[in-house]
Amino acid sequence: MSTLAVRNVLGLRSVNALSNVFKSFSTTVRLNDRYYTKKHEWISVKGKIGTVGISDFAQDALGDVVYVELPEKGTELTKGDTAGAIESVKAASDIYSPASGVVTERNAEVESSPGVINKSPYEKGWLFKLELKNADELKELMDEATYEKFKAQESSE
Repeated sequence: MSTLAVRNVLGLRSVNALSNVFKSFSTTVRLNDRYYTKKHEWISVKGKIGTVGISDFAQDALGDVVYVELPEKGTELTKGDTAGAIESVKAASDIYSPASGVVTERNAEVESSPGVINKSPYEKGWLFKLELKNADELKELMDEATYEKFKAQESSE
């Protein structure tokens, strides 16, 4: 596609305006990506809402999940706060909030059937949703590629 065609499609009057559009995309947090903490929680974002869960790596390390304690709707969390707990046949682990915000929803299915976390940690096994206070906090988390390297390093220690 020619520069002229791109300018016409985007309604831009100059190449400089087009350049500014691409600069703004490259410096913002990419929404709909999944971000990870060093404690193996993940968050994916749509708009101002972040969906939080534990990674496949974490559920595998825990084993069969038998109990989940989630934060109440309306709870205000700061990044790093203990948001709940997960118990399995092997261990118990706290759940930490990967970002600051207010809990807007909890996943009732994982409370009544905690094993869903083992079967589907990224789709049906999410834990709670947050209305984010500061999306810039996501920049401090790991993207998928960085998380893969982190897991490999952690496994080798």
